[in-house]
Amino acid sequence: MLKIFIKNRKNQNIAVIVEKAEPQKGLAFVMHGLGGFKEQPHIQAMAEAFKENGYSVIGFDTTNTFGESEGKYEDATVTNYYEDLEDVVDWAKEQDWYQKPFILAGHSLGGICTALYAEKYPENVLALAPIATAVSGQLMKENYSRYGEDYLKKWQEIGYFESPSVSRPGVIKRIKWQFLEDSLQYDLLPQVKNLKMPVLLIVGDKDMSTPVTQQQILFKVLPGIKELHIIKGADHNFRAPEYLVELRQIFDQWLRKIYNF
Repeated sequence: MLKIFIKNRKNQNIAVIVEKAEPQKGLAFVMHGLGGFKEQPHIQAMAEAFKENGYSVIGFDTTNTFGESEGKYEDATVTNYYEDLEDVVDWAKEQDWYQKPFILAGHSLGGICTALYAEKYPENVLALAPIATAVSGQLMKENYSRYGEDYLKKWQEIGYFESPSVSRPGVIKRIKWQFLEDSLQYDLLPQVKNLKMPVLLIVGDKDMSTPVTQQQILFKVLPGIKELHIIKGADHNFRAPEYLVELRQIFDQWLRKIYNF
């Protein structure tokens, strides 16, 4: 495993991990969600499935998260996460192990970023796995409303929202109102016709952040070969060991079929 730091378009450091397969059957990029990091158990479960199937795996921490890259979580936006994904892929194109088309997998905010990339550059993407993915900024906004009628109003008035981190105990996450404003410019549905590659969707039936109903909206309009798996009892991050095992198994079975589609 190789860990290096590369520069994004804003000259910020991005921590990247390269796990090269020998021999290399394919290449995969795995992306975390909002406030996530490359070592999270569900991110590692996806990466392990790729490695077991002969794929070199590129993991990275976006800027403005709780990983090893530069920036502050409170400044996170869909735009900055997406741009970091593009910058990591562009860097990879110059490496001797680069292989196209590659597979993209992402969780939550990383899911919508990988899908947006696949819509923009479909010729680069062999298959796509946006897991527990955000579908649009508007649906994200509607989902935040589950906290109560005044939730969004107070967030906007105060300028930020605070919540305790589950993956980083003791850390208080603060996200600016600008995050939600930025997200409203993104929507997978208008260009979903470009997602003709095989697509894998997975979500827990207890996921309150990107619920099953939103995954079904996306699944219904995907034009190509597609799968939607609902893991019973799982939350947004598939935290329990048995959910991680099921997540990995679904990935493994899907990857074994990729070249037979």
